[in-house]
Amino acid sequence: MSKTVDLLAGIPRKIAPQHCGWCGRRLENAAAKGRRRRYCGQSCRQRAYERRAAVQRSGLPEDAVVLSDTELAALQDRLFQLRCAAEDVVTAADDGAAADELRRMAFELAESARELERLR
Repeated sequence: MSKTVDLLAGIPRKIAPQHCGWCGRRLENAAAKGRRRRYCGQSCRQRAYERRAAVQRSGLPEDAVVLSDTELAALQDRLFQLRCAAEDVVTAADDGAAADELRRMAFELAESARELERLR
């Protein structure tokens, strides 16, 4: 994590990595001046605007998340795959798998979780 100086207190503080408000990509740390970026690019900013406008027209709460049946089924499948991968690591550890095998499985588990973080 990078550090910056808290302008009010004059003491260093850690800044957590920021992610795009639409696609979830990690945003590069910009200069400490000005507003923090919320989106990685204009297309993500536009998609977020379109979503906010649609939510306002529909009367849904501002923080509502709307998924189609297809998107929900895909998300449930990805969560199931992640759980199965985690259970495989536990089973392998209980069965006395070698450290290299457990490391490979843990890496695959982390990759699956990383992909799952990107919901859009």
